[in-house]
Amino acid sequence: MLEERKMERAQQLLKPFWPDLNSPQPKRKPPPMRDTPAPLASLLTAPWFDLAARVLLTLPFWTSGIAKLFDLPGALAEAAHFGLEPAWLTVIATVLVQIGGSVLLIWGRFAWVGAGALGVFTALATLIAHPFWTIADPMVRFHERNTFLEHGGLIGGLVLVAILSCRRRGV
Repeated sequence: MLEERKMERAQQLLKPFWPDLNSPQPKRKPPPMRDTPAPLASLLTAPWFDLAARVLLTLPFWTSGIAKLFDLPGALAEAAHFGLEPAWLTVIATVLVQIGGSVLLIWGRFAWVGAGALGVFTALATLIAHPFWTIADPMVRFHERNTFLEHGGLIGGLVLVAILSCRRRGV
């Protein structure tokens, strides 16, 4: 009896840190959008719109991962071009992160893991592939800088998805 009480007390103390992922999550009604026109608020709170946004956000990743699977020689050449050796290991890790992270983010379960993996991948890939600060030609430097900053915006979007995912789950 004493052991059961100790176990219950430990579970109560740990519950905020380790919620039971198998228990059904309470359905939360989105907060009212008082300053948003009703048709737009309806669209922004629609589950299908959330799913579509997650599919679009991950589009560059999962399409790239699938393309690498269908063109392994091209994927290996790309990795070797950037000096990432062994190229085969780089390609395997890249495909796993691109497709696996996208699936987690689209699925919505462990979206923070998928968003984090894709964000770290994007940061590393951007530093490797778009070092605009090393380019002398002003036109090429301008385009590489824009691409670098666009990737930074994509990372911000992934961070936002991770934040919203945690809020939705009450973490």
